[in-house]
Formats: sequence, structure tokens, C-alpha cells
Amino acid sequence: MEFLPLFFDLKSTDVLVVGGGEVAHRKVSLLLKAGAKICLVSPQIKSDLKEMIEASNGQIVDSEFDVSLIAGKRLVIAATNDKSVNELIAKEANQKNIPVNVVDQPELCSFIFPAIVDRSPIIAAVSSGGSSPVLARLLRAKLETVLPSTYGRLAQLAENYRNAVKQKFTQINQRRGFWEKILTGPVSELVFAGKEKEAERLLKQELDLADDAKRELGEVYLVGAGPGDPDLLTFKALRLMQQADVVLFDRLVSEPILEMCRRDAEFVNVGKARSNHTVPQDGINQLLVDYAKKGHRVLRLKGGDPFIFGRGGEEIETLAENGVPFQVVPGITAAAGCSSYAGIPLTHRDYAQSVRFVTGHLKDDSTDLPWSELAYLNQTIVFYMGLMGLPTICKELINHGMPEDMPIALVQKGTTPDQKVVIATLSTMEETVKKQEVVAPTLIIVGKVVSLHDKLKWFDPNQDLKVL
Repeated sequence: MEFLPLFFDLKSTDVLVVGGGEVAHRKVSLLLKAGAKICLVSPQIKSDLKEMIEASNGQIVDSEFDVSLIAGKRLVIAATNDKSVNELIAKEANQKNIPVNVVDQPELCSFIFPAIVDRSPIIAAVSSGGSSPVLARLLRAKLETVLPSTYGRLAQLAENYRNAVKQKFTQINQRRGFWEKILTGPVSELVFAGKEKEAERLLKQELDLADDAKRELGEVYLVGAGPGDPDLLTFKALRLMQQADVVLFDRLVSEPILEMCRRDAEFVNVGKARSNHTVPQDGINQLLVDYAKKGHRVLRLKGGDPFIFGRGGEEIETLAENGVPFQVVPGITAAAGCSSYAGIPLTHRDYAQSVRFVTGHLKDDSTDLPWSELAYLNQTIVFYMGLMGLPTICKELINHGMPEDMPIALVQKGTTPDQKVVIATLSTMEETVKKQEVVAPTLIIVGKVVSLHDKLKWFDPNQDLKVL
């Protein structure tokens, strides 16, 4: 994060703007909307900018910049076309610990202006950190289309009843639940339709009927986070991720996906690696029950799909036994995601008419599998969690009749920028992996379809872009 987004209260505060051209005009317009008192410094000032300052009872200094003008200011804006003057302004402001913005020179800025979507009191801001203002503007334009102007009136209605709701509900979870019901239900629709008096009457009715003493049972959302790429999340997964106030997550859930969860949620790492369980499975099951019974909406975020080697079944069994309501949101399982990003179709009419998903190690850490059933030529086998058992997998498949030259692929951190694909045969894979720096999580694919990798591979995060 290059810049931390903050919102300044500038009402009746002194702000220095150095410059008298079009750029200064744009900055002054924004600052005046925020209620700032402007001191404008420039030997030459556009007439409409001058009129704007005078109309707002601001100060005009018709001269070159002088360092003494910085004293006592809340913010400083350098909007001149003189690089040396801009550098001097930035230096002086930084020495006095006054936030400074130098237009079009992000390296001199201690803060920057974002592209703004104004639905006051709702403000949305988009920034590229100064790297591409045009891209930020384009993203703002997209937000403009999905944020109706009535959102501001909805926020104002909520503000008017904020204290009443706080007095009604003693528990923060109850307040959150009430507001989410109001802001996503009929009240909000009435506001969007321009029927604000009806919306207010309905809000009062909902508040009067609410039982402040009732502690509602929470709910658990068992959500598949997919193999790593945030773009592979489902819409429902994203909605519940933003709704939950407690998040229990596995080690296979990528950081970009965790960033998409509600920021003020409580995060609990219950990740499990081979022979190293941060929280035992029974403990995870009980945590879900305990949090839900305290009225929390709990997100159980699991890599891949919860019901494919994700122990989701064990978790919801415990929830059901304890009467805790839950939802299950499927995710793209690692087999589908990693094979697709590696350019390896799991089935193909010419090579494989079936596919089997197999765990690479069992509950007792063994690899005691039905090898005679797996060593079938016209099917694809996908081994989850099979890196440690790779030598056994290759050996047993060969021993049970699979050709030594059968193609095998190992996909590391599939669908992410760290994806790595290792291709070999059953007889050579063990030695090939020894020469590579391979780390978990990995997925192993065995079958003739692996031979299509070179022809069909399309995702290579390490490949340089070709500029034509």
C-alpha cells in the first residue's frame, strides 16, 4: 500500500494553495466543498479562480511563494509549473510536519488527491498512488454508475437514527444486524424510490418492534475460497465474506482473498499443515459452535472447495448436532483450478473418459490407496496433498501396471502469480522434483492428458509480455 487512504475534516481550517492556473482552480474547488479556508499565493491568478476565492472570503497573496506563508496551515498544495518552487514547498512543509501535495509529482507528496465519488455523506475515493490518474478516473466512472445519488440520503437517514439504535441495542452484533436489515431491505428501497417519509416511518416501526433483550443465534458460512486467484470467487462467497464478523481461515487461503473480507472482522488462523495443526480439527469444530452461540456470523473460509478434501462435512456435522444454522458455498476445487491454469484438461475424448480425485495421504499419514483401480490407462488421477508421498505414488502406479512413461504433472500454487508446473513421467518425476525448488501447496495430475500441457498452456506468470 503506497498511500493510506484517510479523510480529513477541513471545515474552517487554513489551507495554502500555491499556484493560480487551471490545476490550482480544480484543487481549490474540492477544498472549498470540504469547507476549507483558502490562502492562494501566485503572482498571476485566473480571473474565475480569483472570484472563487473572494466569494469564499479566502485570502489572496499576489506575489511569489514565501516560506513564511506555510506557518499555521493544515494542508499545503503546490500547483505551480516551477519544479524548484514545488520542491521548496514540499521541503518546508515536510520539515513542519504539514501534509503537502505537489501536483503531478507523487515523489514529493505526503498525501495525494484521489478520484472522488461524492454521495455526501457517503464519499468513495479511488487512487492509483499517483502512478495512473487516468486509470483512477476510469474506475471512478465505473463506481458512479453503480452508486445511486440516493445513497447519500440513505446515509443521512441512518445518521438521524444512529443514537436511537445504539440506545435500543446493547450488543454491537445486534446493532449490526439491525442496520444490515434496514440498509438492504424495504427501507433502503423506499429511499431509492424517493419515498423518504415512508422509509422513515418503516424504520421507526422496525426499531419499535425490535427486541433488544433477545440474543439471536448466529450463523456459520462455510465458504470455498478456490485455489488462490481472487477472481475465481463466487458472488455469494464475496457477499458473505463482507458480512461475517468472525473469520476462521486456513493456510491455503491467499492473502489477496483475506483482504476482501470485512476489515473490522475478527480473524482467527486455524491453518493446518502436514503434522502441524495450528488448531486441531475438533477444536475448529467447537470454535464454530462457540462463536455462533455468541450471536456471531462466522465465516469458515477454506481453500478450494469445502467438501473436496476440505473436512467441511465434519464441520457441518458438529454444527447440525448443536443446532447452529449454516450455509455452504462451493468453491472451485484445486483440481479444476490448477489443471485449467496449467493447460491440462482433466478429461478429453482422445485420452481420458473419467477423472478421480484422491488424497495423497490419509488420516494416519499413510498412502494406502486402491492402486489397482487407479492404474487405469484412460482416466486422469488427481492427487491432493501428495508432495510428500510422490515417490510412493509413482512407484505403486508403475507396480500396478501403469506405463513408466505415463505423463505426470506437479502444479505448485496453481492460479497464483507463484504458479509453477513441473512435467515428467512416472519413472523420472522423483528425480526431476529433487532438482526443483518445489514447495506446498501442490497438486499432482497423472494421465495422458498431461501431454497436452505444452500445446494448451496459457497462464505463465513468469513469462514476459511481448510488445508488438
